Amino acid sequence: MGNWWLGRRRGRYCYHSEYLIRWMTSSKRVQDRSKKKRVHDLEVATEKWKITSKIIFLMELLKQEPETVIPVRSLEQHRKQINLPKPHRISDFLRKTPNLFELYKDQKGVLWCGMTQKAEDLMEQQQRVIEEHADKAAEHVTRFLMMSVEKRLPLEKIAHFRRDFGLPLDFRAHWVHKYPQHFRVVKSLDGVEFLELVSWNPEWAITELEKKVVKGVTESEGETPGVLSVPFPLKFPANYKRVYRYYGEKIQHFQGMAYLSPYADARGLKAGSLEFDKRAVAVMHELLSFTIEKRLVTDHLTHFRWELVMPQKLMRLLLKHCGIFYVSERGKRFSVFLTEAYEGSELIEKCPLMLWKEKVLELVGYRGRKKKFEMCSEGSDVEGHDGLVLDQSDSEVGDLHVQIEPRGTLDYEDPLLGDDSEMDVGEIT
Repeated sequence: MGNWWLGRRRGRYCYHSEYLIRWMTSSKRVQDRSKKKRVHDLEVATEKWKITSKIIFLMELLKQEPETVIPVRSLEQHRKQINLPKPHRISDFLRKTPNLFELYKDQKGVLWCGMTQKAEDLMEQQQRVIEEHADKAAEHVTRFLMMSVEKRLPLEKIAHFRRDFGLPLDFRAHWVHKYPQHFRVVKSLDGVEFLELVSWNPEWAITELEKKVVKGVTESEGETPGVLSVPFPLKFPANYKRVYRYYGEKIQHFQGMAYLSPYADARGLKAGSLEFDKRAVAVMHELLSFTIEKRLVTDHLTHFRWELVMPQKLMRLLLKHCGIFYVSERGKRFSVFLTEAYEGSELIEKCPLMLWKEKVLELVGYRGRKKKFEMCSEGSDVEGHDGLVLDQSDSEVGDLHVQIEPRGTLDYEDPLLGDDSEMDVGEIT
């Protein structure tokens, strides 16, 4: 028979006289989500902590200088880390934070940058807080190793999480050698440094979720990590009501499924299965629970797909489970939040390091920004510095508007929101 259409369509399928055709729609990127699918409060949180991270980066840079001062021209090599494109001048950027940075010229006319007394006091406070936090950070790093397939991770990859875990500046040179009872540095035949687990601690093989939900968990109950049945806390914004209307049954089914502990051996799970995905969600939940902000840059997470037995398309998984995680696409790098940890734009429980960062934010004078953001497809920078354009005028947080100009090509499929006309996503090719 000749090629002709019957004109009959069921769902996303079209029946042809000779074969069945799957209707394909243009694939969606993270940036193409409609504005009503964004959580304004968490976008505000993303923005203000990205600004703070740039300031802290410069403060740490100055702290490592012999006299805690540096020629401004020497900061040119760090434009990428603070995302300050030319022709914007670094000196103008520094002058916007007079509470923390001061500029002066020497006799030869060379412009130098140093820290104010307030900034130096803050850096001393940071050092004390990090020292007090060291044992907890060592626990988190050890548990990170316990979740990995071979119980060791490349030191270079862990360094990406230095600020997220609250690790000191000398993390690689000295700190990793202070806890020989937990981990040690080893070199592979090709010279790559790994941080390797020394001893398994059954008390630490109990997830943060178990500790919160299941009362009376003891180390004897967690000696051999296995199957868990603890549901994940869900927090949907008010404008996500349609999610439950259409997908409530599927969400309840997923929540009711038993799953493998993040600390159990997952090499036997079949990639793409619901069991595989739920265990990956558990790993992400645990890892985010370790962080200072309960937030991570997503491209850092993708470095650990193999070591943590995670799906190849991790972003798709994070977007699918929008009640557990929230993905912010601000700047040139995406961030993922643990939604249960936030009330509005504020963390519910703040550790001392988070309180210290808030002091920095106060001296920066951040009041929110009204600006247009562009999405970039650039790769990773140095140690967790998200992208930010800092040459916009200040405004109140309540006036902040998000406008995305898509430039990346990150494809995803979001089944939970598939029936929304603005989120009509077909099969991804």
